[in-house]
Amino acid sequence: MKMTTEHLIETLSRDVPRVSRYALVKRVALGVAAGGLVAMILVSLALGVRPDLKIAMHGFPFWMKWTYTTSLGIGAIYAITRLGRPTPFSLRNLWLLAIPALILTGIGVGELARTPSGDWLALWLGRSWTLCPWLVLALAAPIFAGLLWSFRRLAPTNFRAAGAVSGLGAGAWAATIYCLHCPEESAIFVLTWYSLGILLAAGAGALLGPRLLRW
Repeated sequence: MKMTTEHLIETLSRDVPRVSRYALVKRVALGVAAGGLVAMILVSLALGVRPDLKIAMHGFPFWMKWTYTTSLGIGAIYAITRLGRPTPFSLRNLWLLAIPALILTGIGVGELARTPSGDWLALWLGRSWTLCPWLVLALAAPIFAGLLWSFRRLAPTNFRAAGAVSGLGAGAWAATIYCLHCPEESAIFVLTWYSLGILLAAGAGALLGPRLLRW
């Protein structure tokens, strides 16, 4: 008897277990959580949690930083779950990730307007501008590794884009964890140096994606 294509598909899929619609999101979240736990341990042991963290959590600057980095991280996870499927995904929607940056820019402009121009440089550079981007990049490494583990069960087709967005997400969540240590409170500092660290992680992901995400 000649087997039709439909019959072949039905035969092959007969014993395939049903996959939850949230399985992909759960796997990506697990990869981020595992890498984030390692990054948090590194912050605690190598950098130290800021001693005034409880006080800082009652102020606007801490939540300003945390909201900015977390919103980028959530947006990146959504993009990762789309790029992890072997179906076309338009990268044009990624412009939405610019919204948190635009909001933070507005806060930074207001901050500069309230600050004497002679103090602008100090506000921009803070005390840790030479270290901040590199620490964010370093903390992104275990989170990126967690996302690589997640991709072992996924099927991306645009490896460079998937790598870049994974690096972006790893950098954003690394910056979120870095908030536990960083005492800087200027919006213009966060917009510049946090963002630079996140973009460095995205660039590294774009370079590594085609090599590490093939299946």
